[in-house]
Amino acid sequence: MAELRYNPLLDTWVMHAPNRQDRPHLPKDWCPFCPSAGLVPADFEVLAYPNDYPVLSQSPDPIHRIESNVYMNEKAYGACEVLLYSKEHNQHLSTLTHQHIIKLIQLWQARNIEWSKDEKIKYVHIFENKGEEVGVTIHHPHGQLYAHSWIPTKIETELINSKIYFEEQNAVLFDDMIAEEIQYQKRVIAENDSFVAFIPYFIDYPYGVYICNKKKYSHINELNDTDNALLASILQQVTKAFDALFNKPFPYMMSLHQCPVNAIEFDDARDYYRFHIQFYTPLREASKIKWYAGSEMGAGAAANPLDVDQCAASLRNSLVKV
Repeated sequence: MAELRYNPLLDTWVMHAPNRQDRPHLPKDWCPFCPSAGLVPADFEVLAYPNDYPVLSQSPDPIHRIESNVYMNEKAYGACEVLLYSKEHNQHLSTLTHQHIIKLIQLWQARNIEWSKDEKIKYVHIFENKGEEVGVTIHHPHGQLYAHSWIPTKIETELINSKIYFEEQNAVLFDDMIAEEIQYQKRVIAENDSFVAFIPYFIDYPYGVYICNKKKYSHINELNDTDNALLASILQQVTKAFDALFNKPFPYMMSLHQCPVNAIEFDDARDYYRFHIQFYTPLREASKIKWYAGSEMGAGAAANPLDVDQCAASLRNSLVKV
């Protein structure tokens, strides 16, 4: 039985989902997302597919209300979708054509619009896990969408600090970050008229690229056709550079960050927050993982073992190879 359980120490909700224990794990001769499995259409380019093991649902399981002065629980309301990148099993974001990636971005936008219509949804989170190093259980190229009935902690923290910066500096934090990174240049990986990809000065993952928009968009649905094409280009550049870095498919977690929806407390967020994409990259060398371990998980005190400027230089050099 799936449910939300409140964490009073962090003022957030935990998705409690024992049903996900039974999901497929790296099947060798079968893939549920390939047309041959009979679960998806015989032919498609990109596709939103209802998650077979959802932690969130618009028809959530009934729950037994806990009686406690400390704890509380709620129904796991929301939605979980699998966003299939291609019908071809052996593709990656880095190997898709430019036009195909544009179609994927358009799918992201369409699903954002659809889930934003539900007034109970407060945040639409699109993300991708790539590689066994980050826990991938099926290798078919896909991302996921979680439509949350609350604003997840990391997004809320970014929103709060962006608002504080806006009120204190009379400027937008992301705009100032972009300006400083472009001026410094050494951490910039790629740039075009609408987007800039860089490894931030403060990053905790060695190759943790941010793709930020230069047009002051707060939400992915604000991108026009030209912006979509330029986002597709820079996504292609960054992911190809990742794969070329160690001459093998590069694992990562990719997360799209944008303004909440249907959230009165952040109805002014477009004034101070910007749509961007964050990559969390677990490799520090070809065969060495940068573990998020005791200090990071236990206390939230991150440590980066590599020099950010050198990591950016390595990524730029790998970009030249492709």
